[in-house]
Amino acid sequence: MRYGYNGKILHVNLTTGELTVEEPPESFYRKYMGGSALNTYYLLKEMPANADPLGPDNILALSVGVITGAPISGQSRMTSTAKSPLTDAIGDAQSGGFFPAEMKFAGFDAFIIKGQSSKPVYLWVHDGQYELRDASHLWGKITGEVEAILQEELGDKQIEVAQVGPASELGVRYGAIMNMSNRANGRTGMGTVMASKKLKAVVVRGKQGKKQFKMADPKGLINLAQQGVKELPESDVASLSKYGTPEVTGYQQAAGGLPSYNYNSGVFDSWEAIDGTTMYDTILRGADEDKQDRRGRDTCYACTIRCKRVVEITEGPYKVDPYYGGPEYETTSTFGNYCGVSDLPAVAYANQLCNQYGMDTISCGATIAWAMECFENGKLTLEDTDGLEVRFGNAEVMVKLTEMIAKREGFGNILAEGSARAAEIIGRGTEEYLITSRKQEAPAHMPQLKRSIGLIYAVNPFGADHQSSEHDGAYEGDEPEYPERLAMIGLTEAQPPLSLSPGKINFALKTQHFYSLADSVNVCQFVYGPAWQLYDPEVLRATITAVTGWDITIDELLTIGERRVNMLRAFNARDGIDREQDQLPAKMFKKALKNGPTAGLKLDRAEFEAALDEYFRQSNWDVETGIPTRHKLTELDLAWVADQLNL
Repeated sequence: MRYGYNGKILHVNLTTGELTVEEPPESFYRKYMGGSALNTYYLLKEMPANADPLGPDNILALSVGVITGAPISGQSRMTSTAKSPLTDAIGDAQSGGFFPAEMKFAGFDAFIIKGQSSKPVYLWVHDGQYELRDASHLWGKITGEVEAILQEELGDKQIEVAQVGPASELGVRYGAIMNMSNRANGRTGMGTVMASKKLKAVVVRGKQGKKQFKMADPKGLINLAQQGVKELPESDVASLSKYGTPEVTGYQQAAGGLPSYNYNSGVFDSWEAIDGTTMYDTILRGADEDKQDRRGRDTCYACTIRCKRVVEITEGPYKVDPYYGGPEYETTSTFGNYCGVSDLPAVAYANQLCNQYGMDTISCGATIAWAMECFENGKLTLEDTDGLEVRFGNAEVMVKLTEMIAKREGFGNILAEGSARAAEIIGRGTEEYLITSRKQEAPAHMPQLKRSIGLIYAVNPFGADHQSSEHDGAYEGDEPEYPERLAMIGLTEAQPPLSLSPGKINFALKTQHFYSLADSVNVCQFVYGPAWQLYDPEVLRATITAVTGWDITIDELLTIGERRVNMLRAFNARDGIDREQDQLPAKMFKKALKNGPTAGLKLDRAEFEAALDEYFRQSNWDVETGIPTRHKLTELDLAWVADQLNL
């Protein structure tokens, strides 16, 4: 008896139009769980090395996890994986919402998509049935229009749609896969890969699957779910529930870790204008009403936290439709403090444009901030920018450039390449202002303050990412906040602030493995984690056992996370990517931060290189190359991967 997962994977060949179903054994699911690990397995097995990210040989894998669809918070996640057109390395991105659970109910655990169609198509999957349909009438349309057309065409308002927008169709390198028109597989250009295959959308519906969802211990699962509901009001995610992710803006500001003016400072004087409480009090939908603190808060399937923002603006120059959700912290930061912009309606409108056209808000906003610093320093001229004064604080230009990027118009056509490629095109010293790792723009958590996060930015196989390990504050100081939880994954000796000691690197590595597991089981890292989250590692273990019936341990789960990290690194190694690319922006070593608690801070090159050495040693990888060894891969039951690398 299978519990939780369907045991079916749909393989789609867009070149030939052939669709086939694979039914892997239970051991396969226990080894990879789903999500990123499962996806990377198929990329390594079935994709040639050095494939063109936008060519037919690239594989786009979309998958859920073994507990997706269970009635408990934090399980409705879907991971997309392919070779990235932004980084030219492995690409990986997660999303939430209702699409992941509906995909499971529709009868499948993953879609493995190969080849390229000669015309636009969409994949329609419902109650175990599947077919490719013509999507020529959808090509070029924004996300909200596509959802409305498909609902009418299929005669069902309850379908869930994962789609690409016009930005991905035009080849913006950080195109996103959007579902609900406001949830994004945002990072690394997964939407651009999907559009290059002429696959406009994946549409799922599972009327019977939800009723037939089987769990090994449904009563045990319900008890765990009720535990989360009961503990939420007193938990560390209670304010996240009310104010959303932008509620951390004030904490970042107080610590000097709010990246502002393209990472020149860790403070932004106008931070209060764009933080979560201001959003709650002003533009959150129904902000002028008393709705028992549930106003403007959307959720993912079966989740009690309800952290998703829904904003509405009906007056002024930036009218925002609540259909397109609202900005998260990374978005308020990249379009806000990165750009020196304190106009919250402008930030919300830029977010809407990204959701309508299908773009990663982090890369988009950060690329604009990079252009602003280049302009301020005379590296860009009015002739370069189509006459636009691309200066910090110019909200109107920030919004204008977002739209120009989405449509690849004028200067926006260059910015659509991402800041690293734009710098290569423009030259003139513009590369001095980049904040990229592996050509991907850095999120809104600063390595100058969070040293282990900086290390993970550098070594992470798909570029700078803030959700690939726990943040430093959880393991710093004489009395860490979460000793019992961290001890569950073997972390018992807190480290000093600003440290890159072996102990801090062990913290980075162990939590990287946990977060890697989370992206394979496909659970939300705001719900399950080793520190401040609603549920601790033991509850995640118990949840997996209640759903699947597997008598699994935390150590086994961490091994799954470690296996996935090694697979991602091996994929890159096949394409000649090694330690040489494990870097942070030169700017972070050369230029000290200005103002606030972190004024004067910058990174030390020797300390960073020593930390890389230690990270590779603790990973049991080759220190000179940063490539996993045959011994490590064999230990993780990945000898077949070592064979691919000729180790």
